[in-house]
Amino acid sequence: MVPKSDPNSKLIAENRRARFDYHIESDLEAGIMLLGSEVKSLRKGGSNIGDSYASVEGGELWLINGYIAPYLQARTFGHEERRRRKLLVSRKELSRLWNAVGREGMTIVPLKMYFNDRGVVKIKLGVAKGKNQSDKRQTSAKRDWSRQKARILKEGAKG
Repeated sequence: MVPKSDPNSKLIAENRRARFDYHIESDLEAGIMLLGSEVKSLRKGGSNIGDSYASVEGGELWLINGYIAPYLQARTFGHEERRRRKLLVSRKELSRLWNAVGREGMTIVPLKMYFNDRGVVKIKLGVAKGKNQSDKRQTSAKRDWSRQKARILKEGAKG
């Protein structure tokens, strides 16, 4: 019998463009501090992390420009859609991220936002280095060739 997938663990938002624009060196999972109306809005599904990034400021990690749609039932106790949200990581991870950004010129990019198996909102961050235009073209050409190769192999197997 196939085990049921947990209804709590589900993808909220994904930054698919990040892998196209950046070389992802490493990734890590972080918690995120949210208000109640933000969590309810995320359960309904209405967020975007495509334009956002993370930054180490004042010894803390912040998600900047992440969008969470307003929750209409929380009129007086609502939230700002694009407010800065604190990300929760260990001190060791924070110092590693700070070194990567400060010394090596890396960028911290959010890759996915999801509910884990306990129903807690988590965000997957990638420590990345930006690609230039030729790298992006090369990635696109590689992806097209792999699609074409799969198509050729599939047709060859039929014949």
